[in-house]
Amino acid sequence: MDVLRTLGLRRTPQRERADTRQELNAAGGYAFVLDDVARLRRFLTLGVDGGTYYAAPRELARENAEVVGRMAHEDPETLVSTIVDVSVRGAAPRQNPALFALAYAASVPESAQLALAALPAVARTGTHLFLFAGYVEQFRGWGRGLRRAVGGWYTSKDVDAVAYQAVKYRQREGWSHRDLLRLSHPTTASPELRATFDWIVRGSVGDATPALVEGFVAAQTATDTATWVDLVRRHRLSWEMLPDAALGEVAVWDALLDVGVPQTALMRQLPRLTRLGMLPDLGGRTDEVVAQLVDPGRLRSARVHPVNVLVAQRTYASGRSARGAGEWLPSRKVTDALDAAFYVAFGAVEPSGKRTLLAVDVSGSMTAPISGMPITAREASAALALVQLATEPSASAVGFTTRRGVGWHDSALRPLAISPRQRLDDALRVVDAMPMSGTDCALPMVWATEHGTEVDTFVVYTDNETWAGKVHPHQALAEYRRRSGIDARLVVVGMTATGFSIADPSDAGMLDVVGFDGAVPSLVTEFARGL
Repeated sequence: MDVLRTLGLRRTPQRERADTRQELNAAGGYAFVLDDVARLRRFLTLGVDGGTYYAAPRELARENAEVVGRMAHEDPETLVSTIVDVSVRGAAPRQNPALFALAYAASVPESAQLALAALPAVARTGTHLFLFAGYVEQFRGWGRGLRRAVGGWYTSKDVDAVAYQAVKYRQREGWSHRDLLRLSHPTTASPELRATFDWIVRGSVGDATPALVEGFVAAQTATDTATWVDLVRRHRLSWEMLPDAALGEVAVWDALLDVGVPQTALMRQLPRLTRLGMLPDLGGRTDEVVAQLVDPGRLRSARVHPVNVLVAQRTYASGRSARGAGEWLPSRKVTDALDAAFYVAFGAVEPSGKRTLLAVDVSGSMTAPISGMPITAREASAALALVQLATEPSASAVGFTTRRGVGWHDSALRPLAISPRQRLDDALRVVDAMPMSGTDCALPMVWATEHGTEVDTFVVYTDNETWAGKVHPHQALAEYRRRSGIDARLVVVGMTATGFSIADPSDAGMLDVVGFDGAVPSLVTEFARGL
């Protein structure tokens, strides 16, 4: 055998470096390395809870924290602006990574002023502020700048907004508003705001105390349904402002629905409303609730993330709580509404009109959870593929993995039997039932080349821990372009917060995006159109 015949630039086994810019990934293959900004976006969007198949949560968190620290010193403007962008757009299902990164940035001299100035934009609720306070103490003490920023969070709001935060988000993560006011010592010329601070710190109700606070105090001491209903209607109390006993009363929930339950809270309370008999398939409050669930304006203004809708749909349709022993008989209309809300949460997506192959990595490493939520990376990938299938008239979906002991991997790629016409939970069960083994992200391009399939855009949903193929993905795409004569594009949708990508950063026909950013479907179609 001529050993020189084993070397070349067109076909390199994935366990060998095909490009000097590649580094060894956790699975033993070589992939391209993301720059710090791209890595930061993955971290902020996908988080590190649950880790990955190869990395424990703390190890993955440490790697991403190093990126945050490096940018805080070297590029603080980009760091803080990226944190604000991901947070304000509602691109991430959870705010924890953004608040952690902001707290880290607030501890580094080069970025502290920018980070503290961005606090109101990122910490929009009391819960967010409590999370930030917990994170920031991991990096620094309560100096003057931090005290001023936290105090400013309160004094920049009008009295009604502060009262709302105080009675809705009373205590989280071991912190309370009383703790933060005592640390920050905010000053204000407003008598009403001073009275609100006085109530928060000392519990004293005076003439200038906001009516909402008075309503909350009255609700906590009340013991009968009629009083709770009256207080909800008069003061527009939310469910978090009521004692537990009130939340088991249908009349109370009727009043809450009448004054308006915010979108995220409404999704979380669907099991309770169902158990109370308020969401039958005929009658009750069902049609009203269904209309609110699919309302694009409500979804957008509440920054409801699609993955949270997906989790809510799967949980509600199952009829059983993922945590605890709660059970209910799901309403068909509500289940269908959550299904529709998932697609609506992505916003309007203009189809590209291109021949698109959606390739979902269903290998073993894709069983890692997304953001520590009860959904795996491969399930989330299939859900994203469903959105693209609903958008693109000329799209087809496949699932791919490798088969041990098989020299050629064609048989490891098969059509993905999912459709937007299926319910989300049913479609994801199809993906769960698919066999899983090693990762070869070149398979979609290899398969299309061998079968003469005409593809304008390959979309690969993966954790980028590819290792099992005889050719690297970017080489397989180049071969497909040569053999087919089609200048095909590749979109890599990264589903975990690792630092690798199969996309060649020097190839303008390849794009790496962060999985489950709500903008992904639009980014894919725009890139496919050449925009």
